[in-house]
Amino acid sequence: MAVRIPALLAASVLAAGLAALPALAQKPTPAIEAAVADKARPDADTKRDAARKPAEIVAFAGVKPGMAVEELFPGGGYYTRILSKVVGPKGKLFLMTPAEMKDRARPGSPTPGATSEALAKEVGNATVVWQPAANPLAPEKVDVVWCTDNYHDYRNPGFGGVDMAKFNKAVFDSLKPGGVYIIEDYEAAAGAGATQTNTFHRIESATVKQEVEAAGFKFEGQSDALKNPADDHTLAIFNPMIRGHADQYVLKFRKPK
Repeated sequence: MAVRIPALLAASVLAAGLAALPALAQKPTPAIEAAVADKARPDADTKRDAARKPAEIVAFAGVKPGMAVEELFPGGGYYTRILSKVVGPKGKLFLMTPAEMKDRARPGSPTPGATSEALAKEVGNATVVWQPAANPLAPEKVDVVWCTDNYHDYRNPGFGGVDMAKFNKAVFDSLKPGGVYIIEDYEAAAGAGATQTNTFHRIESATVKQEVEAAGFKFEGQSDALKNPADDHTLAIFNPMIRGHADQYVLKFRKPK
C-alpha cells in the first residue's frame, strides 16, 4: 500500500492538469512568527494551527507590515487576527462580508455581520465592508486579497450563486498592480470541477486556476503545505473522518504590473 500511494497521487495530479505547477514555500518572517505566537489569540484558534499551518501560508502569500489586505468573508476570524498583527498599525485590513449574509445566522450563532463588527473592534486596524457577494470591491487598492476555505462557497445558494467571472474581476480591480490573490480551498476529485461545491464543499484546483486566470491574473505557484494524500476526495469536508484534515491547495495569483 505504501508503494501505491505516490503513484495514485501522481495520477491524480496529472489528471487535474497541475503536474507542472510549482510548489512554493517561503520562510516565515519575524512579523509572521510573532503574529502566530501572539498569546492573545483564542485557544480555539491556536488548537487548529498544527493542521492549518498559518505561518507557512502567510509567508507563501508574502504579507508584510504596512500592507493593505482584503479578506473575503472572514468568518470566525482565524486569519483575521493573524493578518492584522502581520500588517501592524501602519497596515489596513478590509473585512469583506457579503451584504446578503449580514443578518443571517445559524441557530445559536451570531450573524456574520455581528461577527465581522466584533472582529474589527477586536483587532483595531480592520474595517468591515458590506458589498454584494458578487462584488467584493475594496474601498481602496490593496496589496493582497485573501480567500481561505470559501472560494467554493460563493457559487452556492447561501451566497447568492455568484457569477465567478464577475467576482474575480472585482478582485482584480481591488488590487494594486503587482498585487497578490491567495486562494486556499478543498481539492475535489479529478474531473469534478465545480460540481461539488454545495455537497462536498470542494472545488477542483484546476477549475479555480482557469477561472482566475480568465480574469487577467497570472498564476505564480502553489503551496502544498496543506496537502493530504490520504484524502481520496470522496467525502464531504465536514465528515468526521476527514474534517480538519481534508486535502487542500493554496494558489497564488498576481495582477500584472
